[in-house]
Amino acid sequence: MASAVVLLSGGIDSSTLLHYVHCTLGVETIYALSFQYSQRHSRELVAAAAQAAAVGVHEHRILDISGFGGLTAAGSVLTNPEVEVPDLAAIPESERQQPPTYVPNRNMALLSLAAAYAEANGVRDIYYGAQAQDEYGYWDCTTDFLARINALLALNRKDAVTVHAPFVEKRKADVVRIGLDLGVDFALTWTCYRGGDRPCGTCPSCVERAGAFSETGQTDPLT
Repeated sequence: MASAVVLLSGGIDSSTLLHYVHCTLGVETIYALSFQYSQRHSRELVAAAAQAAAVGVHEHRILDISGFGGLTAAGSVLTNPEVEVPDLAAIPESERQQPPTYVPNRNMALLSLAAAYAEANGVRDIYYGAQAQDEYGYWDCTTDFLARINALLALNRKDAVTVHAPFVEKRKADVVRIGLDLGVDFALTWTCYRGGDRPCGTCPSCVERAGAFSETGQTDPLT
């Protein structure tokens, strides 16, 4: 595989994926694509830029789709600045299959833009960092979603692209182990949904990150 588009948020999963595509799969030309979609903070985009530089990608684009935040603010705490991000402990088990941190159709929207970017640049493979969350779940990070979006993209009559999610059945601790083996600098990643100078430690994403590092017996460099 000579080239690929990698969706790069700046978190553990996408940063490890970027190194995996570069080092393990040996892809020579990587187009990294990040998004400003009116998420609660820009800290993750700073991390994304650092990871793109570390790998030496061919191109890193940060696409401004701020209007997406306004479209989804009524359905997600991540794009609604007037609503606090809840602690994981405050989210009932019955709601964790689609918690308030879910952003409506975010992955489908971002992958659609990535598919356009890939096709325009003659790239046939897209990678995104879906993984099997330990404490909560998103339907657009599943094997079923992956299969169906690829079936849709296959309708392209000339230059179809394929979406890959190598970590879709792996837990966060598995991804951390892969990243450690690949030399990912996890100090240059960002996970906390709340932003700030230091991770909050209690939002859903922070709890999952802490659990992953604990399970691997490693210390999170951010904490």
